Amino acid sequence: MMESRIKPCLSCSGLATTLMDATTDKDPLVQEQIYNALCYLGESEPEEILHSCDEYLRQHDKLAYPHRVIILKAMETVVKNNIASLDKSTAKVVIFLASNEMTKSKEVIREWQQAASSVLVAVGQRFINKVMEEVLTKFQPGILPHYFIVQTFANLSVSNVFGMVPFLNSILGTMLPMLGMAKQDHMKSVFCYALQHFSESIQEYLANLDKAPDPTVRKDTFSNEIFSAYEVLFNSWLQHREAKLRLAVVEAVGPMSYLMPSEKLEEQLPKLIPGILALYKKHAEAFYISKSLCQILEASVNIGSRSLDVQLDALLGTLHPQICAPADPSVPLTVKNHTEVLRCFTVLACSFPDRVLAFLLPKLESSNERTRVGTLLIMRQIINSTPSQMEIKKPFILSSMKLPLQDSNDKVKRAVVQVISAMAHHGYLEQPGGEAMMEYLVRQCALPSEAQPKKQTPDADDLTSDSVQSISVNTLFLLSTTVDRMNNVLWPYLLEFVTPIQFTNALTPLCKSLMYLAMKKQEEGENASLIRYDLNGNLPSPYALTTRLLVVSSQPYAGDCRGTAALRLLSVLQYSVHPALEQLWSKRVPSLVEHIEENTEKCLCQKEWEEKLLLFLQETLAAVSDNTWICHFVTEMCRQLNSYNGFPLEKNFLYKCIGTTLGACTSKDLVQKQLQELLETARYHEEAEREGLASCFGICAINHLEETLAKLEDFVRSDVFKKSVGLFSIFKDRSDNEVEKIKSTLILCYGFVAVHAPKELVLSRIEADILKNIFQYFNTKVLGIKVETKDLTLKLCLIRSICMISQAIYNGGKCGDFVFSRKAELVAQMVEFIKAEPLDAMRTPVRQRAMVTCTYLVVLEPHLSDPDRTELIDTCLASVLALPPDPGQERDGIGGDAPHKEILYGDTLSALKDLLKSLLQRNLTPHGLQDMFAHLGPWIKSNKEQERQRAVEVSAALLDFYLGKLNVSTVIPFYNLGVLIALFSPRCSDSLASVRQHAVDCVYCLLYIQLCYEGFARDHTDEMVEGLKALKKGLEEPDFTVLFHTCHNIAMVVGKRVPPDQLMSLLLAMFEGLADPDKNCSRAATVMINSLLKERGSVLQEKVPDIMSIIHSKLQEVDEEHVRKAAQQTVYILASQHKSVVVSSLLGSALPFDSHTCAMWRSLAAEPTLTSQILEQLLEKVNRDVPYKESKCFLLGSGSERIATPLPLAATCALYEIMSAPESGAAVLGLYAPLFVTLLLRVSCTVGVQLPKSLQSRERRSSSLSPAPRSLHPCRRAEIARPALRKAGVSCRRAPGCPCPAALSLHVPAPRHRSPARSFQKPN
Repeated sequence: MMESRIKPCLSCSGLATTLMDATTDKDPLVQEQIYNALCYLGESEPEEILHSCDEYLRQHDKLAYPHRVIILKAMETVVKNNIASLDKSTAKVVIFLASNEMTKSKEVIREWQQAASSVLVAVGQRFINKVMEEVLTKFQPGILPHYFIVQTFANLSVSNVFGMVPFLNSILGTMLPMLGMAKQDHMKSVFCYALQHFSESIQEYLANLDKAPDPTVRKDTFSNEIFSAYEVLFNSWLQHREAKLRLAVVEAVGPMSYLMPSEKLEEQLPKLIPGILALYKKHAEAFYISKSLCQILEASVNIGSRSLDVQLDALLGTLHPQICAPADPSVPLTVKNHTEVLRCFTVLACSFPDRVLAFLLPKLESSNERTRVGTLLIMRQIINSTPSQMEIKKPFILSSMKLPLQDSNDKVKRAVVQVISAMAHHGYLEQPGGEAMMEYLVRQCALPSEAQPKKQTPDADDLTSDSVQSISVNTLFLLSTTVDRMNNVLWPYLLEFVTPIQFTNALTPLCKSLMYLAMKKQEEGENASLIRYDLNGNLPSPYALTTRLLVVSSQPYAGDCRGTAALRLLSVLQYSVHPALEQLWSKRVPSLVEHIEENTEKCLCQKEWEEKLLLFLQETLAAVSDNTWICHFVTEMCRQLNSYNGFPLEKNFLYKCIGTTLGACTSKDLVQKQLQELLETARYHEEAEREGLASCFGICAINHLEETLAKLEDFVRSDVFKKSVGLFSIFKDRSDNEVEKIKSTLILCYGFVAVHAPKELVLSRIEADILKNIFQYFNTKVLGIKVETKDLTLKLCLIRSICMISQAIYNGGKCGDFVFSRKAELVAQMVEFIKAEPLDAMRTPVRQRAMVTCTYLVVLEPHLSDPDRTELIDTCLASVLALPPDPGQERDGIGGDAPHKEILYGDTLSALKDLLKSLLQRNLTPHGLQDMFAHLGPWIKSNKEQERQRAVEVSAALLDFYLGKLNVSTVIPFYNLGVLIALFSPRCSDSLASVRQHAVDCVYCLLYIQLCYEGFARDHTDEMVEGLKALKKGLEEPDFTVLFHTCHNIAMVVGKRVPPDQLMSLLLAMFEGLADPDKNCSRAATVMINSLLKERGSVLQEKVPDIMSIIHSKLQEVDEEHVRKAAQQTVYILASQHKSVVVSSLLGSALPFDSHTCAMWRSLAAEPTLTSQILEQLLEKVNRDVPYKESKCFLLGSGSERIATPLPLAATCALYEIMSAPESGAAVLGLYAPLFVTLLLRVSCTVGVQLPKSLQSRERRSSSLSPAPRSLHPCRRAEIARPALRKAGVSCRRAPGCPCPAALSLHVPAPRHRSPARSFQKPN
């Protein structure tokens, strides 16, 4: 495609010329692109491009060499890629150009001349004669040639061996005299370079004479010339002080030594080898010296030199330190040097095996680590590279390895493993003593593997334990799978390492290797893999192997997933274990392996996995169905118990395996004997062991309940709890602490027996035997008085055992009705445990486990009495909810195991929830729910944040449980809905976000519970109620605007869903929330009350007086500004819906009005229309009734007296309160005339009127308590209403439209001794 685009506009040569013009650009990226473009053009038109380059370079003779280099490199690439199709004429053009470019400057300009030389070498691949014809013209006798002429010869000899070697004889003949003419170091170096490559080319030619064009060529064709050159190089140039030249000489001498005449080489060796060895001291970089030395040694061996014998000690002494110095992988030449030195040892070991071993083996005892490691590396090299020479030395070499096998140095260990690997490949391990080498390898596989290997030092001389273990594992696997001669060595020998506990870390590679070996044996024949125990006395028995592999499988991901390897090995051993297992294991083992592979260490359920293994064991025992075999099996299991003392998890599982196997054993005597041994040898101070032993007894009781219970009782009657009972007692002088641990274990055993044993058998034994013995161990008698233990372990075991007994009774309910007579006693015991726990911190799991136990106890018959139930709930709530904010924090600082404490707290809170759910389940009714929240209510309203948070979280869980379990068969009222919603809805604005979230969940559940009670299906979805979930997002941030808006929305939903008969109870309970210690919740209660009244207040006419009374009482209780304002708003909302009832209710308030009643009256002035209507009602009440009543006085000489009527008096007081509110101005102005007239008449007709007797005494009491009381005198109340009227009316003297303009300035003084007629003053 590129070609098709180019041709229409420009030829390739023209485009190439344009590109070459651009080579003057100094940007390296541009130069690279020009080079690539020229190469691309050369792919399509190589001839044209090469000619274009030739022409361009000739025409631009002054073009600077950096730009010429680009073109020459492009030419080289084009030639290389198209050499097969290159035309001869083009080749001549290219050769001539390159030759001229290379020699144009007599001085060495390396980059330019190297590029030209490379072009010649590329063309020489095919046109060697043409190239040589051109280059030889510039290589004339007696004239020192150009540097790059010589280098071109050298490179041509390498790139085209068969084409170049025929020219070398004449080239060497011409070159030799030139050596003496070379004075400059760079010319000497290039001659060395040429001689090195000439020698290598001649060797390659001679080695492939069958392919050579001239098979008559012989080594002696070049020998004399090479030797003559050698004399100049070795005798003259090697002594030069320039290090680079010396190395160039050394590199040349090595290959030249192959071509030197044999007698001359033999003659030179006494000088040559010491001369080369001496260079090690002069040069830090030894690779080229070692390479040359190896070539000289090989040449010497080839001619059968006798001089090496004399030089051997010097050679070994010089070469050995080279290996002992560690190679740095970051410096490739040091690694290469090691390789060359090892080759030298190979050459020497082939000729002098005894002397080399005599030199090396004592070095294995050196105190220097590097010496030992280096020697082992050489031994590995010799074993691998000189098998025939070392064949008779194998026993000697094996015996010499005893000391290195005991070396604890990691670097030495790694080297030893490498030697063992070499030995395995060459039959050493089949010799006597080979077992020790294999055991060593397995021990290294068993080294602990570090999670993070140590950081290596810069010289890579730090081999960690992990690297030793890693290389050992790889070596063992390779020997097992790839070295066929090792099959009979390793099988079945490796089985000896499966059961010893010290090889646990090596189990995975061992099992994998054994599995492969067994499969290879199976391929040899059906019975080839059968283990011949009669021929292998040290092999573990089938019982031991099965036990070991099954137990380690219980922790399947430990040790590089040893569970999978162990099970697979078990599968291939099936016929050796027992012939009857073949079918079962072939089916079951793959499914177990698949379960491991489908899970990970984090997600595997350990309990479920162990149950699968125990089921597999049960099926195995059933398949064998041989009591003798089973007895041997369980005996072996018990024997292995002590070996797992450092592995608590595996030992715990082994106990379960023992219990399972004992259960399958038909020999009752053996069962009792083994149970007795287990009780006598158990390590009671270890928790995992106590747990394992108890599990064993429980599982055994499935088939041997009587024997198990009998053995436990016999054990107690033994001397286990006695001190100093005699010399022969195995329990002599047990400490008090140990006795407590034994008691703990026995108590736990009874619990496991109860939960595992057949329910139809165990239920009758629970109270008669099990509980009696449990409490006998738990309570100690001192002077005949029961003293409860303080031991935490004993307490926890008792709690757990009772829990399991409760589970057993509950699960055995199907066997018939069982009345647990000791239930209340056990619950009381748990309550005492919980009470004893400190409330300032959570240090033990006692309260959590006690609550779990109570959870199972409370569901049993008979029911708890109400006092017991109440005490249980209150104790548990106080024990958990009252904990400090961080229950894991000790009083004197942070606990040592904060994550553990956090988990414990979470478990404890979950246990509390489960217990309360269990109690609620017994009475799943509105009454039961109300009873539960009667206990929770104070905690929900606590002034401590952590207590509220926990209480509301528990409440949300209880309500969700109640809703989930609710099954309403008949429509019944949820009578306490209002009270419960009032309890939670204000918490939606709590200061804690978590409380707000859970409170919404509580309201959500309550409304759905109500819908269920109304007859809706459980899966019914209510859009309004579902909307509550959407409100939770807004409760995450404490923005008061958002919080109160959310509260309003919740109130709207509640208002639409609460039944009418619940509305009043909801409001009454909500009013209680006004006194909430959390001001946010108090405000939320006011918002919800007012929102509910706006939504549903119209149906509450009959309840208005009650509501008004409650508002008044709450104003007296709560002295908060926000409550006062909200209450006034409530009164206003009620008045807007029920004016007459509100006015009547307020008028019924006691006179004189207190400040709260006055505030309620003033709240009615908020809205002009409503205020006008209320003022009219008050005016009507003032005008409708007579202002006073005549009453005859009984005092001597007195006439009748006037007593004020209460209603007009109260209405007058109300008028004053309303009119004194600034907001009432508009309403007062609208009713100015009737107000003025009524008040004026009221003043005129109440002069001299007395208060009712009941009010007089109240007025006097009020006067004594208040420094400036408001007068209740009828005239005074009317009179003081007038300034309020004036203030609320207009500020001018005359008001437009006022029926009595002068009334505004009317002043009525306080009535003293004036008659009614003189009570008015003339207006101004």
